[in-house]
Amino acid sequence: MPMNISIIGTGYVGLVTGACFAKLGNNVTCVDVDEKKIEKINNGIPPIYEEGLDELLSDYKGKIKATNDYNTAINNSDITFICVGTPSKSNGDIDLSFVKDVAEEIGRQLKNKDHWHLVVIKSTVLPGTTRDTVLPILEKHSEKKAGKDFGLAVNPEFLREGVAVNDFLNPDRIVIGFYDERSRDMLRELYKDFSCPIIETSLSAAEMIKYASNAFLATKISFINEIGNMCKKLGVDTYEVADGIGLDKRIGRAFLDSGIGWGGSCFPKDMDALIAWAKKTGNDYRIAKSAVEVNDLQPLKLVELLKKHIPSLKGKNIGVLGLAFKPNTDDIRESKAIPIVSELIKQEANVKAYDPKAMENFKKLYPQIDYCLSADEALKSDAVLITTGWNEFKRLDYSGKIVIDGRKLDEAKTAEIYEGVCW
Repeated sequence: MPMNISIIGTGYVGLVTGACFAKLGNNVTCVDVDEKKIEKINNGIPPIYEEGLDELLSDYKGKIKATNDYNTAINNSDITFICVGTPSKSNGDIDLSFVKDVAEEIGRQLKNKDHWHLVVIKSTVLPGTTRDTVLPILEKHSEKKAGKDFGLAVNPEFLREGVAVNDFLNPDRIVIGFYDERSRDMLRELYKDFSCPIIETSLSAAEMIKYASNAFLATKISFINEIGNMCKKLGVDTYEVADGIGLDKRIGRAFLDSGIGWGGSCFPKDMDALIAWAKKTGNDYRIAKSAVEVNDLQPLKLVELLKKHIPSLKGKNIGVLGLAFKPNTDDIRESKAIPIVSELIKQEANVKAYDPKAMENFKKLYPQIDYCLSADEALKSDAVLITTGWNEFKRLDYSGKIVIDGRKLDEAKTAEIYEGVCW
């Protein structure tokens, strides 16, 4: 039976979650403060680029709507997912201000609601946050009791930008952290048609599963990049090594593609939060700190390799192919192109950048560099750096060029001078 769902926050997680729940037959109301976002969603237009999202918003327009009115959203739904951001503070800790504000507003709405309602945390929060922070806020402002008058659960997301729609509809697992059995049963019902394993845990265990997953994957990438740096000196192709060790079932091949490191909205923020949390609790998370250190240094190796062939970059035209942190998204958060472009500017190079989706976002950070209308235009430079592995870059003619590759595009090996960062 379809459920009435409200989603608070329409970023990558919230909007993909809402659109996919609509595809599954549920009635979805999204809440956001941004009027432009609301208008676009109501017209079936995604305010962000994510593969497949435009089709979902268009095809299921009658099942999903957006508003800035909490009253309408909460009172016309039985379950609310909190999907707002948890950005990093200057000390690496997460900023819970959005989560707290939303919990307070939901609490006010629940105060006047005459039937049971489930509140689900999908935002990434540190273990203990839902129990020790969100629950008291909800109880205070609703003047009701969790587990009796309203339900509470944690349902972390494991979505990869660029393939988030597919990840939601075909998950490896679903994690349900529940405060009370009615909350667990409601989420069981919501996800009953999914064939993947469903893990049922405490609230804090569900929160920790999310952090532990991202920390492990980030560490795995940093590990293979360190191996890759050694392989580069030995003249060994790291990808052959990764294929060999990836066949071991205890290791697996996923997340063993060496390159210039990880970025995006999740890994950097979550690793910083874990390190800050460990410090606050008197622990020393050495593995996470080392993984971050490797990742911070990795992209600059591309510039080091470039200077082997062009010792002075002053006045040189350097093409940068790719500005998004990964293909199939316009998200530039913690993109490895950022430190690379910054270093090129510092070295007084003329940067000629191109990305199929992320140039408008990148312009907000670096309005002073040149943005090309096509990848071919960026290729007309003294040298080219490949920083994002977009498929269209595989179709370019690199002959006669100097190419420094950070994403293992085999097609670029036709260049006159080719250097791979880890191979």
